[in-house]
Amino acid sequence: MTWIIVAIAIAVLLGLALVTLYNRLVRLRNRVDNAWAQVDVQLRRRYDLIPNLVETVKGYASHERATFEEVTNARTRAQQAGSVQEQAQAENVLTAAIGRLFAVAEAYPELRASENFQQLQTQLGDTEDKIRVARQVYNDTVLTYENARETVPTNLVASMFSFEEKPFFEIEEPVREAPRVQF
Repeated sequence: MTWIIVAIAIAVLLGLALVTLYNRLVRLRNRVDNAWAQVDVQLRRRYDLIPNLVETVKGYASHERATFEEVTNARTRAQQAGSVQEQAQAENVLTAAIGRLFAVAEAYPELRASENFQQLQTQLGDTEDKIRVARQVYNDTVLTYENARETVPTNLVASMFSFEEKPFFEIEEPVREAPRVQF
């Protein structure tokens, strides 16, 4: 009789542990999804600013058609990206295209002095900062989820209920070269 009570108590404790671990994984997975949604909000804000920026630069540098098309195409590819990896690749291309657009703008002092251009440049800079923060929060959340998913005993629950790996959102940061000093 005593062994039956012990067996039932052990079964109940194992069941509670399983439920607790499962619920923790669900909460972490939901946090990852929420963090990605925050990244997506900032990316969409960036996408909304780009057409205004392109139109402003077009007004001053209409013969730079290839650059404008490159930015527009990169924006479209970034908006259509499906996975986190595809999004990261598309963002790398878009960032490079925007950099070339700003390089074109540098050749036009009257454009740089334009209040509209300055406001758009400031807004885009603020948005880039918000994207960096959202990306960091997302990657930290993925790290927490992956640590839980891969450590014992949670990994047993994760494999039983098919909790899948979540990718990090890694984009290429501009490479900073050390200044060269020659004597």
